[in-house]
Amino acid sequence: MKLNNLFYDILVGLEIPVFYALIINMILVGLLIIIGVLVLNYISKTFVRNLLEKISINSKNDFDNFLVENNIHIHLSRLVPFVFLYWIIPLWLEEYADLLSYSKLVLELYFIFLIVWIIRSFFNASKKFLKTLDSFKDKPIDSFVQVAMILVWFTAIIFIFSILTGKEVSTFLTAMGALSAVILLIFKDTILGFVASIQLSSNDLIRIGDWITMKQFGADGDVIEINLSSVKVQNFDKTITTIPTYKLISDSFKNWRGMSDSKGRRIKRALLIKGSSIRFMKDKDLLELEEISLIKDYIKNIKLEIKEHNSKLDIVDRLKVNGRNLTNIGLFRKYTENYLQNNNNISKEMTIMCRQLTPTSQGIPLEIYAFITDKEWKNYENIVSDLFDHLLASLESFDLELFELPSKINLN
Repeated sequence: MKLNNLFYDILVGLEIPVFYALIINMILVGLLIIIGVLVLNYISKTFVRNLLEKISINSKNDFDNFLVENNIHIHLSRLVPFVFLYWIIPLWLEEYADLLSYSKLVLELYFIFLIVWIIRSFFNASKKFLKTLDSFKDKPIDSFVQVAMILVWFTAIIFIFSILTGKEVSTFLTAMGALSAVILLIFKDTILGFVASIQLSSNDLIRIGDWITMKQFGADGDVIEINLSSVKVQNFDKTITTIPTYKLISDSFKNWRGMSDSKGRRIKRALLIKGSSIRFMKDKDLLELEEISLIKDYIKNIKLEIKEHNSKLDIVDRLKVNGRNLTNIGLFRKYTENYLQNNNNISKEMTIMCRQLTPTSQGIPLEIYAFITDKEWKNYENIVSDLFDHLLASLESFDLELFELPSKINLN
């Protein structure tokens, strides 16, 4: 018995007119097919899920869990009812050529989308799995997955047009070649982003988790995502800045990874010393400063060295400017270096320096250049604050003053 006449004889036997009998038969057979599709979909989905669960029990990684999370078992299970429909519909609609043709067209289009969904689920699962691996978690996996999906969709669209028009795939590929300039213009940002992603990855310029600063985009924070079109940076105020991927190649940016990977985080900050407070030290001043343990030995040794030097040149001690003599800013600079050397928070393996910079209209900059071992932001700021609290308070002991702009005097 033919499928399209499955209930026809029964309906005619019930004295239903032939026209209505054909319509009712079509509806009943269609309902049976729908029920068959639902049953097959449930069975296949259960089978695929159970299969993945068994694989996950025996596997040592979480890749299968990511596959289930991205619903690949649901998409795979739809292949079984699709095959059933592709087989049974010609039997059901064999006497309706036009309807059969449209039905096969819809099924073929559905099959293309189904394959794309399966591939997309697999790529998304692979992306999430690779991000759990130490060797890949800081790489721009999103960019490569997006490029792969663009190629998949491009291929799918070619096949869709081929099915809709009935022309060979090669015809569309030839047309795409002729329209390559237009395609390059449309996908300019995508192509630039892809090339930039490869350069960023191959040259190891940026990784997920890096702290970067890009002032022209207002970015100052940690990289949380690198994809084909953009790089997302979570700023320290918890806002999100999006930077076009190719801009990281064409423009300059600062990556703080070198600091993070090093043994310390740099301090580079200056105290502005009031110029009029700088002077030569008198003997009585030196006697007081010798009580400071960090420079006691230095003062004793340098006094002998200066005395020997001045005596050779027959320099009169009364005029300090005639020979070598200690200054309060010089002693404070030495004190600062010794203080840094004896601070447990300062890295002894990296540069420790207190240097005098070019005088400015706002005083003499005395710059502290050193590296703090604790690189965590809050701890770093606390250590720096404590360090400069001490140095600012110590200026008075050396009879130095910090430069400050005079306050406005209200004459009214």
